[in-house]
Parts: sequence; C-alpha cells; structure tokens
Amino acid sequence: MKGSSIALAALLALGGATAASAGIGAEANGTRADGHWGGELGAGYSFGMAGFSLTPGVGVLVANDYTRAYGRIEAAYQIPAVAKIGAGVRISGDHTRPYGTVALPLLPKLAIKGNAGPKYYALGLTLGY
Repeated sequence: MKGSSIALAALLALGGATAASAGIGAEANGTRADGHWGGELGAGYSFGMAGFSLTPGVGVLVANDYTRAYGRIEAAYQIPAVAKIGAGVRISGDHTRPYGTVALPLLPKLAIKGNAGPKYYALGLTLGY
C-alpha cells in the first residue's frame, strides 16, 4: 500500500507540472518539405493547460540553394512521462500541409520529435516548451 501511495503522489506531481505550462521552444529537424531535403530551424511559443497545448511557430527550411520561411501551428496532448502526440499545419509559400506529430522526452526540456504528413516529413530535436 505504501508503494502505491508513493506512485500516486509521483503521478499527481508530474500531472501538476503539466497542468498549466507555457514557454518558448526551438526545434532543429532533418526534413523533406516543399520537394527538397534539408534542415529546418524553428522557434515557437507553447500555451498549455491540463496536458493540452497549442504551439504557433515560425522557422526556415534550408536545402542546398533553397531557403524558404514557414509558419506552423500544432495542437497536442502530453501523456505524462511517455510522449506528446498531436497534429499540426505547416504553411510555406503556396503549400499548406497537415501533419501528425509525436515527441518522446529525452530530458525534462529536450525531446526527439517526428512529424509526418502528405509531402512533409521531419525528424529532429526540440528544446524548451
């Protein structure tokens, strides 16, 4: 009984940490977007409550002789100590791409993240949020 009480207290504390969160974050990804393979560098601000978050952001895709700015917005849910899952929309030039996203925590503010959607794929790291 004592062990289960400690586990329950730990889960409540972890859930409380994600109950209302907001913050700046950055991402670096290897990406296939706009018909090009390259790297994405982006930043955003996450608004969150009760495990749910909304994160608008901006960034740039850099590939050989190609550079293109993009904007995005993601809605996600944080499963405590497991993963953040959600969906987003990326807007770059004439292309608007919906995608799914999954982030797995490596450290408290560092995660490995993957995005996948029609003609858009990215894998990289996030810091912050």
